[in-house]
Formats: sequence, C-alpha cells, structure tokens
Amino acid sequence: MSNPMKVAVIGLGIGRSHIIEGYLPNADRYELAVLCDLNEERLKSVGDEFGVTRRVTSFDKVLAMPDIDIVDICTPPGSHFELVQQALASGKHVVCEKPLVGSLADIDVLMEVEKTARGRLMPIFQYRYGDGVQKAKRIIDAGLAGKAYVATAETHWVRTPEYYAVPWRGKWATELGGVLMTHAIHLHDMLTFLMGPIGGLFGRVATRVNDIEVEDCVSASLVMENGALATISATLGCPEEISRLRLCFENVIFESNNAPYNPGSDPWKINATNPDTAARIDALLEDWTPVPIRFAGQMRDFHDALVNGTPLPVTTADARQALELVTAFYQSSETRQEVRFPVGRESPKYKSWRPA
Repeated sequence: MSNPMKVAVIGLGIGRSHIIEGYLPNADRYELAVLCDLNEERLKSVGDEFGVTRRVTSFDKVLAMPDIDIVDICTPPGSHFELVQQALASGKHVVCEKPLVGSLADIDVLMEVEKTARGRLMPIFQYRYGDGVQKAKRIIDAGLAGKAYVATAETHWVRTPEYYAVPWRGKWATELGGVLMTHAIHLHDMLTFLMGPIGGLFGRVATRVNDIEVEDCVSASLVMENGALATISATLGCPEEISRLRLCFENVIFESNNAPYNPGSDPWKINATNPDTAARIDALLEDWTPVPIRFAGQMRDFHDALVNGTPLPVTTADARQALELVTAFYQSSETRQEVRFPVGRESPKYKSWRPA
C-alpha cells in the first residue's frame, strides 16, 4: 500500500505494545515515524529496538511536525484529557489508550471538540478483535441467537504491591479509577458490544487487595436495555487469572476462552440449542476469514476508516458507554441504589468519581 500514514507514539510503556502488535503487522498502512517519552533511557531503548531515529521528549514538538498524520497517546490516564484536546487542535488524527478520560463531563467535552476537529479520535478497545468475539457478533447481528437471557463477565486478575510502586498507579488523580477503569473495562466493553446497551445497574466497589486509593474489587447486577440480566465481578486478587464472558441466548450459548488478556480470540464455545440454528450458524460462518487480533485488527480497521471516510471501528460514543458503566458503579456503590441509564449530567458522579 503506497503512502503509509506517519505515526508518532507518545508514551512507550503500553505504547511499545501498540508498535509490536498494531503498527508492525500493518507496516503497509503505517510508518512509525516518531517516538516521544519523558524517560530518555526508555526512549533510547525503544528507538534502537525499532530503528526510529526521530525521538523527542516534548509533546509540543510532535504536534508541530507537519508530516505526522496520527498521534497515538499511551501516557498515564490522568494526562489523556489535555493531550487529546491538544492533538485534535493541531489537526492530527488521534488514537488514545483506555481509559480515554476520567469522567462523563470530560468525554462530553471531547465529543464536542471532535465535531469541529479536522482529525478523528479513536479510543482503544482491542479486546473486540479476535475470531471468537467477532463470530459471536456476526451470529447475534444476523438474528440467529434469538432473545438474550443472561450473561456473566468475570475479570479476575492479580496486581501486587510492586505493580502499585509505579507512582501514578492506584491514585484517583493520575489513574482515574481502579479495576473498573484500567482492567475490567475491556471485558465490560465486550459485554455491551455483544449484548447491547445497559438499562440499569446496582453495584458495589471495595478496596480489599492492596493499600491504594482506588477500588480493586467490584460486583454488580445489571439489566440490559433488551431485558436480559447480567452479573459482573472483578478483582485484582486472583493469582489464577481469567477473563471470562458467558452469554445465554434463546438459540445459542456463547462462552469466551479464559485467557486473561486475549479473551476475544478462539477457541470460543458456540453451542446452538437446536439443529436448525446450528445449521444456519455453520452456513453463516462458512466463508469466515480470520480476524487480526487485538491491536493489529483495530489499527487495520482504523486506517481503512480514515482512508475511506467510513465509521471508525471504535468511537467516542463507545468510550462514553464504557464510562457510563463506571459512573453508575461508583454512584450505586455510594447511594446503595440502582442507577438507570443513560447516565447524564444529573448524576452526582458526572464530573468526578472520587468518593464523597
């Protein structure tokens, strides 16, 4: 593919994964042109690893580079809101790691900025990419699954005190939240990706595993807009790590693999409850083409959307839906009441999630 888009990656922690998993597999679509990080040792190491000669410690310098098409923001969460606005104001396309921002108020500001920006903004939800979840999506969208009944989503990971030795982690001001924001947000996005919007939530949050400001254990009961019921649990105190999504529909039962950091990929259990549905699913998936997993798939589709002017694979509306769930969790846990969706300006947690 001629004239690949030039990318600057900002923040080389998770940014290195974006390079390895997202941009290198799509080398015909992207040129990794600039690296930016405040840590000069890491900047040199990653630059040498990938042969990138343009290395800067200044975000402003990146924005002033006229040949850069895309800015990929992989900095700590507390910086995202300002950096995304600056990048959009400079006319760049923007990719931003989760969590996009730290409140519904902030994402509503970004959605307004986006309306007049020349560049387009794509949040990261790479767990949507894998053959298992994409097959399930095709089956549901084709109407073969039938009525949705119940679902469960379990994010059971482990994070030790050493993980929180990184200064910005575990704090409201810089991490913006706990297991809801930086860990379980992936599987919760997959839940709504397949089951549709949430109608109401009753949830609880607690800090039980580590001595941190933010939550590391949560549970909730949900009712989806379509009437299905769902339960969510997440913890950062489970050494036997899993991410598991199980969806029970009228005609099909779906269950993800249990890989904690790649639950979207095969093998998924896709069990039809009757022979007719089984035959129709087989016919629907007969021409299946494997989907590039995680960042590789999302970055491929982002490029194609930019080139063709088509809808982005993940949008700020998707990110807002994820942050509505987070907002409802914190609000419900404090008030001990169900929160109904959509969650808007009337929510006491609209501007800030910090405990009252």
